[in-house]
Amino acid sequence: MMDTNQLEQLCSKVCALAKETGAFIKEEQKKISPKEIEIKGLNNFVTYVDKEAERRIITKLSEFIGDAGYIAEEGTQTKKGDIYNWIIDPLDGTTNFIHGCPPFAISIALMEHNEIILGVVYEINLDECFYAWKDGPAMLNNSKISVSGNSSMDKAFIVTGFPYTAYDRIDGFMESMRYFFQKSAGVRRLGSAATDLAYVACGRFDAFYEYGLNAWDVAAGILIIQQAGGKIHDFKGGKDYIFGAEIVATNAAIHEDFRIKVAEFLSK
Repeated sequence: MMDTNQLEQLCSKVCALAKETGAFIKEEQKKISPKEIEIKGLNNFVTYVDKEAERRIITKLSEFIGDAGYIAEEGTQTKKGDIYNWIIDPLDGTTNFIHGCPPFAISIALMEHNEIILGVVYEINLDECFYAWKDGPAMLNNSKISVSGNSSMDKAFIVTGFPYTAYDRIDGFMESMRYFFQKSAGVRRLGSAATDLAYVACGRFDAFYEYGLNAWDVAAGILIIQQAGGKIHDFKGGKDYIFGAEIVATNAAIHEDFRIKVAEFLSK
């Protein structure tokens, strides 16, 4: 098992890899054409850039931990590790990327058994690298970050993601939006869950909620928020937020009030 010093060193390597891959993504954005956009499912797009970015990331990560497995969005590698598994989204916010609209990000997390021990989110457009490791600080470009100190729901600045495939709870979601529009300082939808979580970690937003997400969307951001002093649950207040496809993440001060309100609208 890795100690804190080893994790810090590994995190530095992953940050460098994310930035290197981000430079590739940014350069390829200038060349992408509509004919190179594939449709994986309803409102779910992928490009050669996603796939090549994932291939580059996995190739390099395999040098860091040779026997690790991979849970990656584009499925370019499906090896399962006994102890370590990387959880990778090579381009979170592909629709934004296709339209030249920020943000979009790279998300890389490392799990040791069932625990996330390292997380990196690199938002490419602003060149912002958010990262954390187990028992370490949460960081943004070499500066320590923390969640906001706001303790009032009516002053909360909230970020969410609109459902784009899972419409089974759309009515409840729309009711939640109606409520938060009226009872908070504002609601935003950026189009990249990894970025949303990173922005909660550094205090730009006070709270985030969404359903229909995958592990690669949230794994890295979860650890960054936790190390920044925030709290995370699923809608019911449990811990099934990595693979459970629903998440509430906050600055901790408004957490339970916010989670309960989300659950009123969206718990199954």
